[in-house]
Amino acid sequence: MAYWLFKSEPGAWSWDDQVAAGKKGDDWDGVRNHQAANNMKAMKVGDLGFFYHSVNEKRVVGIVEVCKEYHADPTDASGRFGMVCVRAIEPMPEPVTLADIKAEETLEDLALVRQSRLSVVPVDARQWKIICKMGGLKK
Repeated sequence: MAYWLFKSEPGAWSWDDQVAAGKKGDDWDGVRNHQAANNMKAMKVGDLGFFYHSVNEKRVVGIVEVCKEYHADPTDASGRFGMVCVRAIEPMPEPVTLADIKAEETLEDLALVRQSRLSVVPVDARQWKIICKMGGLKK
């Protein structure tokens, strides 16, 4: 299993929207960055990800699961980009802010910190455990 972080502007697609999509989940469309798209191409059904509210909130608010692997994104007229489908698994009991993450020395190499503009980034197993613990999860 691999771990990821999905960034979304809460005004465009929020954790509440993701939860409302139910068990079927919803497509993570609109990604137009090649590196982020390559990250999604590497995803497998069952991989887990942090759902991160960007812009003003800048915090991890929940856990999602990949429920459909990379496929064509109909919102991309060029046909070059795709998407995955994710479903909400559970909220973070205590949201983990970007400031919290940056203050944790063991997370200095987290892609969210190093490549803050990417909308979809990998998270290694060690980082996953640290952020889950920070958020009050026992994952």
